[in-house]
Amino acid sequence: MKPRGGGPRIRRPLCGGFTLIEMLVALAILAIALAAVQRAVSGSLDNAFELKQRLLASWVADNRLAELRATRVLPPSGEIRGEEIQAGITFHWKSQVSGTPNPYVERVEIRVAATADSEHALATLVGYLVNR
Repeated sequence: MKPRGGGPRIRRPLCGGFTLIEMLVALAILAIALAAVQRAVSGSLDNAFELKQRLLASWVADNRLAELRATRVLPPSGEIRGEEIQAGITFHWKSQVSGTPNPYVERVEIRVAATADSEHALATLVGYLVNR
């Protein structure tokens, strides 16, 4: 007598793999996670560049004030502009010299920017010069 169904049944072992839907969901989650990581890395690089610019600009301002103090001569009141290269980057500085109630002391405000016409200062330093 023959079994019903036309022949002997062959049992296939159940595979423990993933379905197509499961793979697509996993890939979507991975893509979202990688996009978030990329955004975080990009933000960190932007912050690092900005911090480097600000640090170098503060050095430019410090150098300018040190030069003014080293000359031991009070600069004329008003605005003085110039540029300085620090770590291969050109910075533009602007010194505003103004008087104080003491005639022997001048107030100097130094603003350092990335471009000559920029109103966005990367660093600002205020110092006082004494005429001895």
